[in-house]
Amino acid sequence: MEAAAKADAPRPGAGVRSFSRREALTPDELLGAPLRTLPRPSRLARPLSSLRGAGPKLAAAATEIGLDDLGDLLRHLPRGYRDQAAPVGLGELRLGEQATVLVEVRSVQKRPTRRRRLTILEAEVADATGVTKAIWFNRAWLAERLRPGTRLLARGKLERRGFTVAEHELLETKAGSAPPGLHTVGIVPLHPASERVRAQRIREWAWQALPLACDAVEALPSRLRSSLRLAAVADALVTAHFPRDEEQAAEARRRLAFEELLLYQAALISRRQGRRERGSAPALGGRGELAERWLSSLPFELTADQAAAVDQIDRELAAGVPMQRLLMGEVGSGKTAVAAYAMLRAFEAGRQAALMAPTETLAEQHLRTLQTLLGREPVALALLSSATPAAERKRTLARLGEGAPALVVGTHALIEQGVDFGSLALAVVDEQHRFGVRQRAALDAKGPDGCVPHVLHMTATPIPRTLSLTAYGDLETTALRELPRGRRPVRTWVVGEEKRDGAYEFLRAHLREGRQAYVVCPLVSESEELEARAAVAESERLAAGELTDFRLEALHGQMPFARKAELMQRFATGELDVLVATSVIEVGIDVPNATVMVIESAERYGLSQLHQLRGRVGRGEHASHCILFGDSRSETARARLEAIATEADGFKLAEIDLALRGEGEVLGTRQHGLPSFGAAELPHDLPLLLEARRHALGLLARHGTLDHPALGPLMDEARRRFGDERAERLAA
Repeated sequence: MEAAAKADAPRPGAGVRSFSRREALTPDELLGAPLRTLPRPSRLARPLSSLRGAGPKLAAAATEIGLDDLGDLLRHLPRGYRDQAAPVGLGELRLGEQATVLVEVRSVQKRPTRRRRLTILEAEVADATGVTKAIWFNRAWLAERLRPGTRLLARGKLERRGFTVAEHELLETKAGSAPPGLHTVGIVPLHPASERVRAQRIREWAWQALPLACDAVEALPSRLRSSLRLAAVADALVTAHFPRDEEQAAEARRRLAFEELLLYQAALISRRQGRRERGSAPALGGRGELAERWLSSLPFELTADQAAAVDQIDRELAAGVPMQRLLMGEVGSGKTAVAAYAMLRAFEAGRQAALMAPTETLAEQHLRTLQTLLGREPVALALLSSATPAAERKRTLARLGEGAPALVVGTHALIEQGVDFGSLALAVVDEQHRFGVRQRAALDAKGPDGCVPHVLHMTATPIPRTLSLTAYGDLETTALRELPRGRRPVRTWVVGEEKRDGAYEFLRAHLREGRQAYVVCPLVSESEELEARAAVAESERLAAGELTDFRLEALHGQMPFARKAELMQRFATGELDVLVATSVIEVGIDVPNATVMVIESAERYGLSQLHQLRGRVGRGEHASHCILFGDSRSETARARLEAIATEADGFKLAEIDLALRGEGEVLGTRQHGLPSFGAAELPHDLPLLLEARRHALGLLARHGTLDHPALGPLMDEARRRFGDERAERLAA
């Protein structure tokens, strides 16, 4: 704690850096600086329509890119900058070179063309050094504004036909208008925009909103800001939007990114602390005879990672503090066996355990796996989903409500009103990022007598360190990196359309040898219904074409549970040669005789998902192969396919995936629980993230809690930006 506290202590002689000069301000300069009025954050809540040029339609369009009020606008930082030189004279222009000129209009005319949708506007313009013709395409409406005598700044390129204008500014003198050169001279910010709201418009709005930067809340504690020599938030915002040079812009972005990452880490630490303080969890005691017998009866030996995970879970289940642990590892690493052990520990203690999965298909697959793993033990297992028959649902709900020891697997149906657990001790949440805060809070609320259940989260996506500190930063983590003995490496090829015939001949050769195969259909959209149709259509095409001599069926998530179970059983027993499926097979199917996987349109999948799919083969004694048909014309797609073909380690692939796609896509879309950062850029800012986490922990060590009054502005802003779990739990 002392080391953490010292990390935040101001260094002797450290000054406060401003963005207008490189050296630190002296004490006399600081004392002589003009006083600022207190911030009034309420002014930042004003709608965009309060700005000049932001009418109702434009303001409504701006909400589509997250701009609801003036505070959003100030935090909407440029994605880059264009360094433009000062205006030059017309007589100094050279053919083919980009330049900015300051000219006066002499005359203007619209010129029709043979192309119906193309109009050309030509204006004779002049300055002290010459005369030329300025040309605009499809800007006929400008003719009314470009009257003789109008002065303007224009950026463009001199060509033989004239000066083609890319951007221009009229040198107006209206009150509140943007200053001359805002769009065409010096360092021009490039804000993220849309088709309906152009970057030029956002630039003008940002300029108007700059005076309100002084109303931004200074969330960083003054002691921390002084020790790190960070500028005030108002100065950083102004500089980030309209810097003097790109070095100054980078420094402003880094300061805002550090604040953003510190706020997020503070929110995560507070969330974890709040869970521990909310209530006790059932203390399950030490490992009993049932769990010992089950471990010794397993037909395989636990890996060192699995054994370590089991020991860690034992320690946490024995305590009265709610366990909040993330178990991550790729397909085949043995997560479900560890989860089954944890659930069995609850059962032998006379309690209940629940496993919640995001889809019915996953829930059904988990049930089958648990039945296989625990089949020899006297354990009550049940499934609860929207597809559960009424009579069976009634029996299950009665048993759970009575508190009878049981293990139940389900979907969101587990957290519906009317589903009561009499003795819930453990909840296992599969693919945690697919559930929101309120859904997880509702599961916590199912604990009996004011207790909250222990929670074990699982993900089949190996999480890079950057994401483990963001998407899962409020959880303790356990990684299963080792694969069980007997797993064989899978040879992977990326194949073009020209080699399709050869690839299917290779597949048929393996089928003739008695092996089995998967064919994974293209990822059509987020619609399971459309993917189901694609799987059926592909199955019919293959049955009439390349695989006409073999037994095959289509498998997809829209099928009834009984039908899916039947197909999987037939495939597992060898009654089917080929399973044509959607990505529903990425978990839950273990067929050692399946040695070939063909994935269509592989470029549409993320690296982690491709790796999970590939993990369905290579589970037996025979050599296994994965054939990827993919369009690799884009650089990102090519890099992704090359990576999956050459790398077998799921954790290394996750790092590559993060670098290629960014933190917002690796685990799914942003609404799946990932933070949306405006200034921070991950994984590039990983060192800054680690620094922010160190300082957040230092604040916790110094104050004992992040809810200390001295940290009020920090936590208020953290909860405003990244959600207030306390309020959301009350709402749940």
